[in-house]
Amino acid sequence: MDIAIHNSKKKVSVSDDAFAASFNEALVHQLVVSYMASGRAGTKAQKSRSTASGGGAKPWRQKGTGRARAGTIRSPLWRSGGVTFAATPRDYSKKLNKKMYRIGMRSLVSELLRQERLILIEKLGVTEPKTKQMQARLQELGIDSALVLTDGLDAAVYLAARNIPNVQVMDIAIVDPVSLISQDKVIIDEAALKKLEERLS
Repeated sequence: MDIAIHNSKKKVSVSDDAFAASFNEALVHQLVVSYMASGRAGTKAQKSRSTASGGGAKPWRQKGTGRARAGTIRSPLWRSGGVTFAATPRDYSKKLNKKMYRIGMRSLVSELLRQERLILIEKLGVTEPKTKQMQARLQELGIDSALVLTDGLDAAVYLAARNIPNVQVMDIAIVDPVSLISQDKVIIDEAALKKLEERLS
């Protein structure tokens, strides 16, 4: 298939497998959930009655004192005791096969293309780390909110965009599903498109 370059008569030929895949909503949802779950730290921890220090000796004898039976001062019922259902460190990540991830990304990118949210340009044309340059280029494209995908991290583009709200710059090598769906438009140049095609093939 061919993708038209924005405001140009030129077209770029790309693989149908990568950019004309059917939309699999369930798989894309699984992709997003897996990515977000992997970002969770899961380092929360509390002490239970078995891990709280102290409490080795029985506070008083079983019978004859008139008080309730007690075996340890670290009971959850006591002040400074352990927590009843103590949180422990856990791994929130959800396994997703490489093949499933690749098919899910194909489905997502293809849907962005069908919805005309993926905008192909020849070059971004930002040569200096100037916010004005980036704003002018976005105005030319008629875009307010966008993810800009580049082939390699371009320092000038990154610095020019970092003060503009709702504009994110990302290297195509590390692009993720959540970033792709978080902005209204995805701007990509020819070099980055070829890298994306290689990654999805």
